[in-house]
Amino acid sequence: MQVIVAVCLTVPCYPAQPWRPSPRLPAVSAPSLVRAPSSRAERRSARIVAVAARWIQDGRRLDMQGLADELGISRVTLFRRVGSREALLGKALWMLTQCTLETAAARWEDERPEGELRTPGTGRHINAIVSQSAGLRRLLDDEPALTIRVLTDPRGRVQAGIVAFIEVLLRRDIEEFGLVTLIEPDALAYALVKLGESFLYADVLAARKPDVETANRLQRALVEGILP
Repeated sequence: MQVIVAVCLTVPCYPAQPWRPSPRLPAVSAPSLVRAPSSRAERRSARIVAVAARWIQDGRRLDMQGLADELGISRVTLFRRVGSREALLGKALWMLTQCTLETAAARWEDERPEGELRTPGTGRHINAIVSQSAGLRRLLDDEPALTIRVLTDPRGRVQAGIVAFIEVLLRRDIEEFGLVTLIEPDALAYALVKLGESFLYADVLAARKPDVETANRLQRALVEGILP
């Protein structure tokens, strides 16, 4: 259930309308997914991050001078507002990821049969979006070490945010459907995300072909290992 993508790297999101849960889907988002910029400084930073996310989505290299030129600001101002290039890449990938998580949850909710768990189906949609993302693939091909570091850093925004999102889904499945998990939901969420990383980014991490179907099957087996 690894992700990357608000702009869903395959689903254009700029300009975007705010995502609203369907009537069948009480909020599944972690708090960090829905917080809007409040101060002027935060809005300025968010605008920069949004443009950077669009560049990634379009398969463009994140060139700080080119980005500053498009935004009409100096390179010094750009760094002052968003930090280093790696920091900006992390923020942009997290913005993209938020859209992917919410889109995947909404898609599964629209097709989910009555009584079906939310976590496995949402995970399959996440994996599909990630695996079909041309922008992400270009980034991984051009800058594999940096991209993997940003995506999989447990102290970074992306992995931690995905784990939190999956944990929310697991806890809802436990509460609503009586799911009994093999381990605590927070640990299971982390395991699901790491498993997804291993198979979706296998070419970068282990010189193996990415395998979405195997990731889907193993993640579902972990979630549905014990049912009442």
